[in-house]
Amino acid sequence: MALIGKLVVCGVGLIGGSFALALRKKKKVGRIIGIGRSRGSLEHAQALGVIDEIASDWGSALDGADFVLLSMPVGQTDAVMGAMAPYLQPPTVVTDAGSTKHNVMFSVYQRLAAHLPYVVPAHPIAGTEKNGVQAASATLFRGKCTVVTPLSENDPVAVELVREAWQACGASVVDMSPQDHDRVFAAVSHLPHLLSFGLVHELAGRANAELLFSHAASGFRDFTRIAASHPEMWRDICLANRQALLGELDQYLGELALIRSLLLSGNGLRLEQIFREARQARTKWGENRAANGKGNGKG
Repeated sequence: MALIGKLVVCGVGLIGGSFALALRKKKKVGRIIGIGRSRGSLEHAQALGVIDEIASDWGSALDGADFVLLSMPVGQTDAVMGAMAPYLQPPTVVTDAGSTKHNVMFSVYQRLAAHLPYVVPAHPIAGTEKNGVQAASATLFRGKCTVVTPLSENDPVAVELVREAWQACGASVVDMSPQDHDRVFAAVSHLPHLLSFGLVHELAGRANAELLFSHAASGFRDFTRIAASHPEMWRDICLANRQALLGELDQYLGELALIRSLLLSGNGLRLEQIFREARQARTKWGENRAANGKGNGKG
């Protein structure tokens, strides 16, 4: 018997499409319904076999639905929850894949207050710089982590279904508070993306940009890979988590100021010490990831 009879995916792109494909491959889902802004994208998803049907409205999408995944850009969360609210009926379980949580929680309490037992926010830590349903893969979440940030009002059965769904996709599941989630990912995901976008943008604006890019090699490629990520998605993430992100950016600016002062003074010993400590920390992190069998997550 399928874990989920009727699955509704709002935003059938990389994450939503991969979720659907993973559950289909494991035979954990019956019918998959897609809904979103672009009819063309949904038709493409249907042609690829990612979804079975396209819903033109929330009334038909949610009729008899067992599970809803909201995987559109986080800036659309409030509007989407407001649109779906009149048609939600227990015990349809709703979760999301947003990279920020406090804004999602706000919208949940504002828009889905009557459905709180069944709304379980989450965040799969997986992805690539590629986007769109054509990049979706049934193995995207394998060996990755999904963070669940349950509400105090949640029905334990709903929380367990969300956990089981992500585990069926191959992910390990951990719980975290929304506040801790946003602080952690501001540091290790949102800030790196901001820096990568910023560097590429600054270099691209120079008069000799063509010369610079023609000589860029593996170091530039590795550092800026994530600058190829979806601009709308990352705009929404950065704005939604701007308070935590501003704090992380200020700390990083302090580190850059220290390094700048060492360059100005020619303090090679201290500069080397910083590089050595950074190398040790990065090596230890990589070894721990390998030992735990974890692949690369989003960014």
